[in-house]
Amino acid sequence: MAAKGATEMEVGGDGVAVITICNPPVNSLSIDVLLSLKESYEEALQRKDVKAIVVTGKGGKFSGGFDISSFGDLHSGKIEQPKVGYISIDILTELLEGATKPSVAAIDGLCLGGGLEVSMACHARISTPTAQLGLPELQLGIIPGFGGTQRLPRLVGLTKSLEMMLLSKPIKGEEAHQLGLVDSLVSPNDLVNTARRWALDICELRKPWIKSLYKTDKLEPLGEAREILKFARAQARKQAANLEHPLICIDVIEEGIVSGPRAGLWKEANAFQGLLFSDTCKSLLHVFFSQRATSKVPGATDLGLMPRKITKVAILGGGLMGSGIATAMILSNYPVLLKEVNEKFLNAGIDRIKANLQSRVRKGKMTEERYGKALSLLSGALGYEKFKEVDLVIEAVIENVKLKQQIFADLEKYCPSHCILATNTSTIDLNLIGEKTKSQDRIVGAHFFSSYPAHLSTGCC
Repeated sequence: MAAKGATEMEVGGDGVAVITICNPPVNSLSIDVLLSLKESYEEALQRKDVKAIVVTGKGGKFSGGFDISSFGDLHSGKIEQPKVGYISIDILTELLEGATKPSVAAIDGLCLGGGLEVSMACHARISTPTAQLGLPELQLGIIPGFGGTQRLPRLVGLTKSLEMMLLSKPIKGEEAHQLGLVDSLVSPNDLVNTARRWALDICELRKPWIKSLYKTDKLEPLGEAREILKFARAQARKQAANLEHPLICIDVIEEGIVSGPRAGLWKEANAFQGLLFSDTCKSLLHVFFSQRATSKVPGATDLGLMPRKITKVAILGGGLMGSGIATAMILSNYPVLLKEVNEKFLNAGIDRIKANLQSRVRKGKMTEERYGKALSLLSGALGYEKFKEVDLVIEAVIENVKLKQQIFADLEKYCPSHCILATNTSTIDLNLIGEKTKSQDRIVGAHFFSSYPAHLSTGCC
């Protein structure tokens, strides 16, 4: 089987070995890349003409993280699972961080997941202002598994590290510098040369030689740390009561704070391996790859089709579902025309939308000014006369076949030919709904499975 990526090493006359991660398009860390990184490091440490090391990524990207496609091979047994702690402890901690020669990460573009964990095992980090740094592993049902749960809190503090991990929230290079995650900001053109000089300065004791695993100055006192972790657990249970991996992540972080970073690394390694084979991880991986597969559908995405521009939306039906859909639309800055059969029902629908928006104001999620602007996007109608101005219609009336057939026959008469005609039905065949029209080619299903906030899944007939 051909290798999935590798690293390249070049030693300059200044005695700095530049190790470059090469695995396009995002320099993902496959098992092959990690083993190649290990070999490059071992060679650099053995060579007498190498004083220091710089790690960077090819093509303006440090690394987008561990190669997610490898997860499927690990699940199926096509590739062997590395022993527990081999990557996080043997390679990144013992070899990289524990090296007898200093290393500096030169970061540009993506530095996510395992990529950030590799950089944190280096003794300093130089970044461009626009680089993206983060640990988004929880989106896939796992936790950072290459030491991230232990090093990030020691570099940016417990509160910020919990935010970055539990919310999978990346930060830009500028913020990373302010937090202390990176040591200096430079332009992309100066990145590698600055990292080379920084590495030599560490070697010659002009810059500090820092092992982030053992930093303690950013960690809160134990009592305060436990309160922060207690609050994080409560929030995690509130946000996703049935998910265990956020709580496991918090437990792993706490282990490192209470029992020391080495104990934390071992707990992280064992937890990562267990979660990797969990149903949650397998399901979220399926979602991840399925979402990306929608951009490569033969006979559809390869036709060069352009999405239609939607400037105004009409909603038929102001009940609980229709008003929720209308709320979601105006919150996304779409002008909405709400149609009902009489004045009483129309006013009731508008009142529901107002109540939805006012709820956001009370919760501090919307200002009064934003409330007014959102409401200004809403208008009502009892007939179809204004439907000639809309680009998308979403029908959200009761589940009655004859009623829906009549509505779509009317829509065909009043809406422009480019207008998309959508139904919120979850039970009726779209072909049956459009049976009395000549517009079957523009009738789609747009089922909102939660009225407010609304979430959308669509299917074409």
